Amino acid sequence: QVQLVESGGGLVQAGGSLRLSCAASGSIASINVMGWYRQAPGKQRELVAAITHGGSTNYADSVKGRFTISRDNAKKTVYLQMNSLKPEDTAVYYCNVMIIPYNYWGQGTQVTVSS
Repeated sequence: QVQLVESGGGLVQAGGSLRLSCAASGSIASINVMGWYRQAPGKQRELVAAITHGGSTNYADSVKGRFTISRDNAKKTVYLQMNSLKPEDTAVYYCNVMIIPYNYWGQGTQVTVSS
């Protein structure tokens, strides 16, 4: 029923910015938590940022001060504004939504930051 469509990835130079979007569709009553994970080559998947329905946020230490997560509950969409990008931010970014008791994942979008 629930589909997540990600967009906004691409190739940017170090210091540049990208804005990722993830839109949920289908029969959805309420989304509890929306978040972004990433997985770089040879590394484990890690939580980048998460946001609750009420707007509370959590960020990985590596992105604090550079990334901002936000959500539009009416549009059932979560965003990740990524500024001051570094080559180490290069990864596939995955959207995740928690609709208790289920979790759903987006298809992933590639973010590549050149030095």
